[in-house]
Order: sequence, then C-alpha cells, then structure tokens
Amino acid sequence: MERAEKREFVTELNEVFKASGSVVVAHYAGVTVAQMNDFRSKMREAGGTVKVAKNRLARIALQGTESEGMADLFTGQTLIAYCDDPVTAPKVCMDFAKTNDKLVVIGGAMGATVLDAEGVKSLATMPSLDELRAKLVGMIQTPATRIATIASAPASQLARVLNAYATKDEAA
Repeated sequence: MERAEKREFVTELNEVFKASGSVVVAHYAGVTVAQMNDFRSKMREAGGTVKVAKNRLARIALQGTESEGMADLFTGQTLIAYCDDPVTAPKVCMDFAKTNDKLVVIGGAMGATVLDAEGVKSLATMPSLDELRAKLVGMIQTPATRIATIASAPASQLARVLNAYATKDEAA
C-alpha cells in the first residue's frame, strides 16, 4: 500500500468510526475466501459493511473519535463490521460466528462505549430499530382499536335489537 492509499484508508476508517451506530472487531484467522464472501454478502444485505483492517492504520484512524478506547482490540488478523443501525452489525456477526467457529468476535464499540465480546453478544440479542418501531406502533394502535370497538358497541347492539324486533314482527 502506498502512502496516499494509506492516508485515504485512515480517513475513510476515521469517518466510519465517527458515523457508525456500532463497530464490531473480530479475528478471522482460518476463514476461507468463500466464507468471507458469504459473510460480506450477509452483512451487505443487512445494510452493513465488513472490512479487513490493518491494525496500525485502524489505531491511527481511531484517534480523535469517541471509540478511541477500543484501540487495544486491534491485534492479530482483525476485521471490522459496522452499520448505521447499532444492532445490525453485532447481530450478523454473532449469527455468522455461530456457524463458523473461525470468526471470533473480540469486542467493539457503540459510540463512546467500548464493548467486550459479551457486550457485543448482548447487543446482538436486542431487537433492531425497525422491530422496535413496529412494536411501538402496534402498542399505540391497540388502545385506539379498543376505544373504537367500545364506542361502536352500543350502536351495533341497538341495531341488533331493532333488527330482532323487526324480524319478529314480520314472522308474526
């Protein structure tokens, strides 16, 4: 890598560390090219990105960001997975790590909070932002539906009683 490429890579990583909802750092020693391509495609489908990080350049890119505390995670063969949604990258990484024991999640960061492997795992079990929004909308709509049902119940009961009297008179 030439010096200009390194500067560009550091600048790009710095922006990633500043803008991402969460960043996951993992060791990937022993992962085949096919497995890595599969992992990248799964992350891309979820809206995230996977990059193999040169440790020294990643540490330089971390300087001046909220996530600066995770610099000690960059040892050995590391990759970073990141996404704007704080839950997506950890979720995809943990799902892939379940089926492939060569990918070892060692930690990450969510804003200024540095996470260890257990922190990333617990973040992966949380519902995504879209799921939370759907639950919230469902909770808001449920009372409104109940109120509409209760408000229309007396009118429908009155209509049924009148209909019963009308059919009774016709039958007689």
